This record gives sequence, C-alpha cells and structure tokens, in this order.
Amino acid sequence: MISAKSIRKEFIGFFEEKGHKFVRSSPVVPQDDPTLLFTNAGMNQFKDIFLAKGSRDYTRAVNSQKCIRASGKHNDLEDVGRDNYHHTFFEMLGNWSFGDYFKREAIQWAWELLVEKWGLDGNRMYATVFAGNEKEGVGPDEEAENIWLEITPLPPERVLRFGKKDNFWEMGDTGPCGPCSEMHYDLGEGTCPLGDAGEHECAVNQDGCWRFIELWNLVFIQYNRLPDSSLEPLPSKHVDTGMGLERVVRVLQGKGSNYDSDLFIPVLENIAELSGRQDGPGEVGVAFRVIADHLRSLAFAIADGALPSNEGRGYVLRRMLRRAARFGKVLGMEEPFIHRLVPRLAEVMGEAFPEIVAQQDHIMRVVRAEEESFLQTLDRGLEIFERVVTGQQEKGSDMVPGEDVFRLYDTYGFPVDLTRLMAEERRMKVDMEGFESLMEEQRAKGRAAGSHIADDSAWNVLNKGAHSEFVGYDALQAHTRIMAHRRDAEGRLLLVLERTPFYAESGGQVGDRGVIKGQGAAWDVVDVQKDGDRIVHICTGEKGTEAPEPATGELEALVDEETRNRTTLNHTATHLMQSALRKVLGDHVKQSGSIVHPDYLRFDYTHFERPDEKQLEEVERLVNREIRRNNKLNIFQSGYDEAIASGVVALFGEKYGDRVRVVEAGDFSRELCGGCHVRATGEIGIFRIISESSIAAGVRRIVALTGETAENNLREASRVLGRIREHLNAPVEELVARLEQVLDERRGLEREIKSLKKGSRGDDAESMLKKAAEVAGVMMLAEMIEAESMDDLRNLADALRQKMKSGIALIGSVINGKASLLCAVSEDLVREKVKAGEIINLVAQLAGGRGGGPPHMATAGARETEKLPSALQQAPQVITEYLSQVRR
Repeated sequence: MISAKSIRKEFIGFFEEKGHKFVRSSPVVPQDDPTLLFTNAGMNQFKDIFLAKGSRDYTRAVNSQKCIRASGKHNDLEDVGRDNYHHTFFEMLGNWSFGDYFKREAIQWAWELLVEKWGLDGNRMYATVFAGNEKEGVGPDEEAENIWLEITPLPPERVLRFGKKDNFWEMGDTGPCGPCSEMHYDLGEGTCPLGDAGEHECAVNQDGCWRFIELWNLVFIQYNRLPDSSLEPLPSKHVDTGMGLERVVRVLQGKGSNYDSDLFIPVLENIAELSGRQDGPGEVGVAFRVIADHLRSLAFAIADGALPSNEGRGYVLRRMLRRAARFGKVLGMEEPFIHRLVPRLAEVMGEAFPEIVAQQDHIMRVVRAEEESFLQTLDRGLEIFERVVTGQQEKGSDMVPGEDVFRLYDTYGFPVDLTRLMAEERRMKVDMEGFESLMEEQRAKGRAAGSHIADDSAWNVLNKGAHSEFVGYDALQAHTRIMAHRRDAEGRLLLVLERTPFYAESGGQVGDRGVIKGQGAAWDVVDVQKDGDRIVHICTGEKGTEAPEPATGELEALVDEETRNRTTLNHTATHLMQSALRKVLGDHVKQSGSIVHPDYLRFDYTHFERPDEKQLEEVERLVNREIRRNNKLNIFQSGYDEAIASGVVALFGEKYGDRVRVVEAGDFSRELCGGCHVRATGEIGIFRIISESSIAAGVRRIVALTGETAENNLREASRVLGRIREHLNAPVEELVARLEQVLDERRGLEREIKSLKKGSRGDDAESMLKKAAEVAGVMMLAEMIEAESMDDLRNLADALRQKMKSGIALIGSVINGKASLLCAVSEDLVREKVKAGEIINLVAQLAGGRGGGPPHMATAGARETEKLPSALQQAPQVITEYLSQVRR
C-alpha cells in the first residue's frame, strides 16, 4: 500500500520534473492578509500575483499547503465527524501557472498523474466543466470540454457541464476569476448511505452523496470581475489547482473513509488507548473523528503562532477545542486528554512539517491549559442551561430559544451540538433558526469592522515602470518620483514612489515617519504600509492639513532620522532580549508577537510560568553586557534551508522566501529579520525592562525601554525613590521593611473600621426591618440605601438574614456611579425552593440588569441607574407573582 508520505512526495516530484518550483507551505495563520482568519487554500500565498500586486522569479509552482476551513464562507466545522470525508484541517496539493501554460497542460498532467502514474481506474473518472452563464454573457467552457474528450479516453457522457455554483471560481466580489474543471471519482455501489437507502440517486455534485467524490479542482483564471459585476478578459491567464491529500490518499489506499488512511489511523489508535474505547458506529465514531480532526487544526494553528482566545481566529480555535473536549465526554474522558495526542500527531506529520515537532511542547501546554479552562467553564454553562430549560418548561415550551443557544456558544464556548445533545436528553428542541440569525449578525459586524489599506480603489498611475525600490537600509533620504497615488477613506493621500528610504511596517517594526517634498509641495508621511509589492506612504499635508495633489517631477523623500534611530535601538534590543530569554528560561521560548516602536519595544513570548525577579534581572544583565561589548552587527543574505540548518532563529508562523536576511550580533544572537538595526550593539546604550505580564495561556509579554528613554525612566525612578525616602524617613536599605510596617498598621486600622461598620450595619438592619411588610404571606423588605462597596451591602444582608426569622430582603445602592442590587432569603424559604438568584434577576431586569448567585443570597448589576428606585418599588408585585409560581 502506498503511504501518504509517498503520495505527497510523488505529487511534488511529478511537477518538479515538469519545470515547477517547489514552494514551501505558507503558515496556516496568514501574516499579511487581513481578509482571512486561516489559510484555506493553496492559492492564498499567491493571491498578490493574481491581483497584479506582486510577482515571483518563477512562473510554475507546486506545493502541499496546510489549510484550515472552520470559519467564514469555507466552513466545514459542523460537518466534521458526521461523514467520512469532511475536515477542518487538510493538506491541499496544488500546481500553478502564472501566465505560463493553461488548460491543455493542466488537464493532461492531471490525467497523467492520477490514471497513468498512480493507476486509478479511468473508467470510474468523471470530469466537469462550466456550463456557461447567459446572463453574464459567458458561454460554456467548450475549450476545456474538448480537451478532455481529445486527450483522455473519457466519453462525452462522463464530461459533464455544471453551472456557476459548482464550476466557476471567484476570489471575491471583484477581481480575478474563471471557470473550473473538476475531476470526480466513482467509489462504487455501497459507499453512500443515502443512495443505498434510496433517499437520493447518487451522481456527480449530488448534495450528500458519498459515492462520487471530487478529487481535483483545476481553476482557469481568465477573467476579471469589475465593480459593476461584468467580466473582462485578463491579459495574462493563470492556472490554480487544488487536490485534497486526505481524499486522494483514501482512494489510492482503497479505504472506505478518509479516516481509515495512515494519515489518521495512528491518532485514532492513540485515542482508543487513552479512552479505553474502540472506534465504532454512532456518536462514538463521530467522537473519534472529531477529536482526530480538531487535534490537527489546533496543533498546526498553535505551531504557526495562533492561540485560543475570545476574538478572531483564537475564538475559532477555542470553540474547536471545546467541541473536541465535549466529544471526549462521549468516550468517558472527564480529565484533559487532547494534549496527550500531540506526540502521535507529530510522528505522522513531522517529516513534512517539522514545525509540529519543534513546537510540540508548546502545543501540548497550550492545549492542556485550554482543556482545564473549559472544564471550569463547563460547570457554569451547565448551570445556565438548566436554568433556561427549567424556565421554558415552566412556560410550557419545549424549545430552547436561539438567543440562549447563542449566549452559551458566544460567552461560554459551548459547541452548538453540545447544547443540542443536552436539549434532546431533556426532550427539548433547539431554535437553530434564531441562533443562525444571531450568528449572521455577529459575522456581519466582523466583516464591517475589517479594514485594510489594500482595498479595491483604483490607483492613479503618474509614471509607468518599476516602483517601491527600498533603499532605507543604507540611506534615510532619496531622490524619487511618484509612480501612483490615490486617496483613502479618510481623505489621506496614498503615494507609491519609484524608490524610497521609508520602511513599511513589517515584522513588528512600525512604519517610518518623515516628509516627501519638491515641486513646490510637501507631504508629511504619517505611516508606511505594504500592499503586495507596493510600499504605500500614507500622507497628510504639513501639520495634519489636507494633503495637496501629487506632483509629477523629481521629489525628495526624507525619513525622520531621530525616530528611525530610536526604532533601530529597540529592534536590535529585541533580538538580544529574545536570545537572553532563551538562555535564562529555556529553548522553548519563541516569539509570539512584537511591536518595535520608537518609544518602546513590546515582546510576546511562549512560556508557562511567571519569570521570577532574579530571572528578569538576569535577562537585563545579559542584554546590557552585550550592549557594553559593542559587537558589530553582521547582516547578510543566505539560503533559507542553509540558515535554519546552521541554527539561525526563525519566527514561527512567518512566511520566508528561499533567500533570507540574517542578522547576527556577535555570537549571542542570530535571527532571520528584514528590519532596521544599529551598526553595533553599543549604540543601544542601556536596556531596561519596565513590565512583564501574562496575556494568554502560555504567552507572556515584556515591555522594555532603550537608550535615552530608558535613561529618563531610571532618572524618574530615582526621583520617586528619593521622595519615598523623605516621606518614610528611612534609608534605601530599610525602605521595604518600613513600608511593610506602614501597610500592616493600615490593615489593622481597616479591620477595626470594618468591625465598627459591621456593628453599625446590625443597628441599620434592626431599624430597616421595622419597614418590612407582608407580601403573599411572607415578610418582605425593599429599600434603597447608601453604601461604599458591595461588601457594605453583603454585611447588611448578613445582618438582615440573622435578624429576620423568615422573609426576603432586597436592598439597592448606587456605588461608584453603578447600580447594584442584593437579595437575601431566609433559610426556611430556601427550603421551600425560593431562590435569591431568580428573584434578583426578575427585579434587576426592570433596570436593565442581570444577576445571580446561590439560593440564600444573590447580587445583580443594572445598566439603567435611574430606574433602580422604581425597580425596588415594583419588587412586591414581582415577588408576589414569583411566589405564586414557586408554590404551584
């Protein structure tokens, strides 16, 4: 049986023999495309070529691209596990032509590889072509159809025409697009549950059909979609193909499912070992497939720098992990276990993607932390679910509202199928329509929030020819011309120059500032960004005024020297600090993000414990030692593989070309970097860490200063220390002990005050209870009071519960401008199922709030402070209605 590793290698080798350049997979976390949460197709890294914003030194390419489809338009998440061929993570084998060969070669080579080299049965093969679209004035793709019939033995009845939905590819609402031709394979009778059950007739492109599977999609990019939706032919035609490795491996290995191939079996066996369960039909089989698939997505995304969080791609990863953990419960897994599968995955995928092996410990730590966090969140979510179900059943409804499903999903990370399963166990239905409506609202907000310099506005070309030559490593000014310009949404002028000394934001280093002037005009450069191959200078007029229209002649581009110099100090210091962190904390430390700013440097790194004071001092000491050594930096070009083999540090998740720029600071630091640096480390002057904190599970952040900024910080710290010495009347060596003494004295006084207040609250409770009135047979008090804190309210509530034999007390107060409520219920009423949390919620809602807590005491906040007195006035009626329901 041919292995998945061999299939991957043979695919790449086949096209290399036909003049294609092998291009490494780009990270699954895109670094330079804000329209994507994850890389979802092989063409993503070549998008700039199709949009005519970039170029390469080759016209034919081949690769195996790691992809994730779990968000946006390409979202396979909910399908995973329910069938035998959907995945969130997959490898896309692809070959590309950039203005080189076209349909004939693409079709010929696809047939040659699948049928003649790999031996698939040509009698089971089908091809599809675009049927045309009369409305858009595009005829059927007879060119591709005729090629299939001419150079392959396919008969006409197995070359099928389909419409735009299946056989026309578009990058977006505008831009490059074209017809596609797909290769489908007939797996034979007995391979499709719906077809075997007579629920549909199996056919190519039949929804829900498992028998006829798409193997390879050949996209012929020959049109440009204009803003008015019309199509125009492209001057250069391209080929973009994609074939899912998991599917072709399954077919070539003769397996009944993608999950039965050697890409998945080792991981599935590991799941069985850990759970003590065997893969099988029903929910158990779904659980095995979900866990194996989601593990792959999580591992590759984390290896490329993503982390679970509450926004963006991190939000998707968190939901994915929680979905896998929920299915772990189907297998009886009550403790974290998904992280223990990572080593087996590394064995399967590590040869093709060494980052999985290199980042194995980091991946395991992040996944374990997330699993543990979810187990804590799960209890809170289950409590809310029970409250929702109980409330609906009391209303006589068997439907869980969509807004509650969404809240569980959005706030508590509950996978929808977990909510659905729990609802089914309670014989309840789930309002999926309402949930999907809220999800679409959220997606629309996300789309609206996205913005980027690279919109579709047309550039006004002033001069034709090469542009954006960067000369800023060696010079801070340049004679140049404006090649193209346009305005952005804010009315700022965007300029593309023939050559520029301005560094565009990249690799964490912020864009340069400065001025462009000449021909009687001047523009302040407030930022510089990349847009494909373009370096875009974002300009205003002088001192923030409206930028004048661009000039056509020679201009002078001048970078602000002081700002650039301060930036370079921080950039080189960042390199030295990363090396020092690895020496002090361990080689597992990796950069997870950075900002190199003129005023400071910010560095995010992977580490699971807070470094102690001595460790941070050692990092500072090492960096400052290297600064004093005044080592000259050695900056040179190298081959990527050669640099990595020699031990140069690369950023995980970064996309590198075959030639890379290496920055060496003596024998202390060696990194790949395209940024701006000092000539020698001594120029940095001084390095000082000013803060260290945690920003996510397994990721910490350091903020540091260099040069004159660090010097000013030290001077200010010395000034403050001197003032403290004066106030405490103690020498420096005794300051800590003296301060601790003062704080102990203060804490003692606070305890005395608290005790006095507590006694006072007892007297307050005594007088307040005189205002209590009987409501529905229960003594009830609802009162506004003045309080300094929630502790004040709790103390009063405790006193009320002690002094009232039976009853309900509701007290409200405005604390620091925010409305707060507290409800206390006596023990006898708690035994009668009266719950403070339910009462507080009902009353808080009258003032736009929510709350909760245990049955005897609960708290709430309210947005509409002015409605709090009214809410308390309505409390007797609310409690009367509530008690009548409880007593039924």
